[in-house]
Amino acid sequence: MSHDVDLFGDPIPPGRGQRGRPAHVATRASRDKVLIGLALGWNNDRIANGLGISRPTLLKAYARELKTRDMARDRMDLRIVEKLFEGVNAGNVGAIKELRKVVERNDMMQAADAARFKSREPDEEKPKVLGKKEQRQANADAQTSQGRFAVPAPPRRHMQ
Repeated sequence: MSHDVDLFGDPIPPGRGQRGRPAHVATRASRDKVLIGLALGWNNDRIANGLGISRPTLLKAYARELKTRDMARDRMDLRIVEKLFEGVNAGNVGAIKELRKVVERNDMMQAADAARFKSREPDEEKPKVLGKKEQRQANADAQTSQGRFAVPAPPRRHMQ
């Protein structure tokens, strides 16, 4: 592989200038660009457009990176915190302040998640919802037990 690079810093693949279109070469820098695009929530078309390749080429050359779409944002955030921590260990005051902000923001997010997913205890039991037939039967029982159409009381037995 030659050490020549194009205007964007990508290596020029061997066979450039020969017949046919040269195959896309996935470099570490372009893989990082794909991971950054995934972390930012970009779709495949936008990432491919940013790299200057077609969508099928993106799917073919960067399939492994595209599989990590769900965890890309978390990986990027963790990498940023890791670099901040390295700066804190080196004694960088700016890194200390920024790491404090990140930790506070993380604590707020955890508190919000805990409040959102907190199990709610039922205060009181809900009344049982009656179906159509049960409601009709309850209405019939209520109407026949009082009023003009009430069932007469049974006769009293006389005790001797």
